[in-house]
Amino acid sequence: MRRTSFTRVDPDSFRITRVALILLFALAGTSLVFGLSEPAAQARIATWLIPTPSGVFREGKVWTLLTGPFLEPRFVSLFVEGLMLWMLMPRLERWWGPRRFVLFVAMTSIAATTAGTLAGLALDREDMIAGMNPTILAGTVAFGVLYARQPVQFFGVLPMTGRAFMWGMVAITALFVLIGQEWTEGAAMAAAMLVGAGLASGRIDPIAFWRRRKYAKARAHLSVVPPEVSTIPRKPKGDERYLN
Repeated sequence: MRRTSFTRVDPDSFRITRVALILLFALAGTSLVFGLSEPAAQARIATWLIPTPSGVFREGKVWTLLTGPFLEPRFVSLFVEGLMLWMLMPRLERWWGPRRFVLFVAMTSIAATTAGTLAGLALDREDMIAGMNPTILAGTVAFGVLYARQPVQFFGVLPMTGRAFMWGMVAITALFVLIGQEWTEGAAMAAAMLVGAGLASGRIDPIAFWRRRKYAKARAHLSVVPPEVSTIPRKPKGDERYLN
């Protein structure tokens, strides 16, 4: 049997891309401002930026579903998310391009905050859904789908394939959710990972869906008319009976 050879990933492939760098600065900047503020200021910032079940569904702060991923109050989580934005997410941006990568981040983030707040509402828990951890986990799932059989050495030490890395992260996440009973955060992560898997596999493709609808709408305005009704001059030769 031929033995699989694990090769080191080119360091240039981990060079951060433009959109990933913008996300990193937005996450780090907002989180550092929050962390360096006074407790009263932190409470006001959290009220207006971090989604909670009561804030979204009772007070109507729907915009927090978009702003919540850009504020991480936990320093360790902020460090891990920043590291993954630097090392993992640029590979997805290079694969898809900036536009599809932005769509991936937006859809997984909104799916996470929406599912987390809905779970909190159902369980009667006022948990905050903050940070880009669900989107990062969705990125690991997308990485496992797109680079399923590619042998790599993650962080230059641990040899594995993209698929093995994906399932390892899913198992670790499920274990932490079960041990800590963080059901709202678990719902947010699960929703983000499902959406990420759908986008990476092509089962969910909003751009293709929009193009198909646009094409169908354009075709709906076309009709077949007899040549004598058309204002387009006909060629002297030919026996065409109808024109579009």
